[in-house]
Amino acid sequence: MTMGQTAAEIAVLDYGLGNLRSVTRGLERADAAVEVTSDPDVLTTADGIVLPGVGAFSEGMENAGPFREVLVEAATSGKPLFGICLGMQMLLSTSEEADHAGEGKAHGLDLIPGTNLRFPDEVKIPQMGWNEITTTRDHPLVDGVDGEYAYFVHSYYADPADGGTSVATTDYGVTFPSIVANEAGNVFGTQFHPEKSGETGLTILRNFVDLCAQS
Repeated sequence: MTMGQTAAEIAVLDYGLGNLRSVTRGLERADAAVEVTSDPDVLTTADGIVLPGVGAFSEGMENAGPFREVLVEAATSGKPLFGICLGMQMLLSTSEEADHAGEGKAHGLDLIPGTNLRFPDEVKIPQMGWNEITTTRDHPLVDGVDGEYAYFVHSYYADPADGGTSVATTDYGVTFPSIVANEAGNVFGTQFHPEKSGETGLTILRNFVDLCAQS
């Protein structure tokens, strides 16, 4: 569905840990109609869903628990679901972060099977700042951004069970997937913050909005 001159209606999930204002601004610059919401019905009717996130994996999954069913249903139905930073990590199955923090095992959404690993001690943790993204798989999200730089803030990185889910990689002590997507291509995430990544990030957000408009 469309509204006025907007390309798509995007629901940004408010579960208490998102960088909501800057994400909303970025999506609006990409010509989306944005609703920040904690209403599952809005998630169901939107053209696409953004799962933002800052903070710890276990807290993120605890807060997002009430929305697990609607998020999984949306992903299964083919609706575009975009995880950002912690939101991307939550698309996976587990994370070392919960054990590292003494919080036991936290279960992710398991939409992209795999775990999140802590960076090796040889590098400064967290990675904070600009780094290059290199595309490794065709996906509408990365049109026009190969070799560009994006803004990262994280101590853990995704390690998907299927290496084919990697859409782009970045080097920081290890080479890790900085963008992932499921096989169907409708569930994807960026480890970096597109809303803080200048023109590169805006291109990615526009690609996402275009994808939602076509779905």
